[in-house]
Amino acid sequence: MTIYDLKPAFQKLLRPACNALAKMGITANQVTIAAMFLSIVTGTALAALHDERWVLFLVPFALFLRMALNAIDGMLAREHGMQSALGGLLNELGDVISDVVLYLPFGLIAGISPVAVIVTVVLAVLSEMTGVVAVQIGAKRRYDGPMGKSDRAFAFGLLAVLLGFGLEPGAWANAGLLVVTMLTAATILNRARAALHQAGTVKSRAETGPGAPARVAARQSTPASSNG
Repeated sequence: MTIYDLKPAFQKLLRPACNALAKMGITANQVTIAAMFLSIVTGTALAALHDERWVLFLVPFALFLRMALNAIDGMLAREHGMQSALGGLLNELGDVISDVVLYLPFGLIAGISPVAVIVTVVLAVLSEMTGVVAVQIGAKRRYDGPMGKSDRAFAFGLLAVLLGFGLEPGAWANAGLLVVTMLTAATILNRARAALHQAGTVKSRAETGPGAPARVAARQSTPASSNG
């Protein structure tokens, strides 16, 4: 289970805003770039003013708005004919860049382990990469949990709120990051396992479905090639 499972209900709430943006001529790619720009600005502010409590409250606001924009850009692409190769590239890169610039500055806060933050961010990037690489082996883009993009946003948003209200950072914060790290590692394994299973199922169906004997014969009559 992951917060990502709530996405359909979240999209339903955002559909009126999505339709309004489409009528205004706003494109899916523009929304994607806006979400990334928001993350960069917020992360830069946190890095520069990490000793100020008020700046921490910008983080949950930016994370929630980013999730809304990410949901809207997907609806614009699918429901208003704006899907494109560039859009897919921007969507995946934007998510990774946003995670990096929003979460790394937490390592500058006194009492929070920079190493714990860096490891968490690296594993977050790897988890998204695993989800994308699934497509390369014949599976669908994987969003398996337990620590997906939305779950990370909730965890770091909660951390920012607690710190913003004056809770002193220390062992509890680092323990929380350790939990996020462990769940992210489990997410990588889950996505890899699910991708391999799905790719194997697709391959099995292709080999046993209609036309399979002809495909097998064609492969047997074709000289083997090597990847250099």
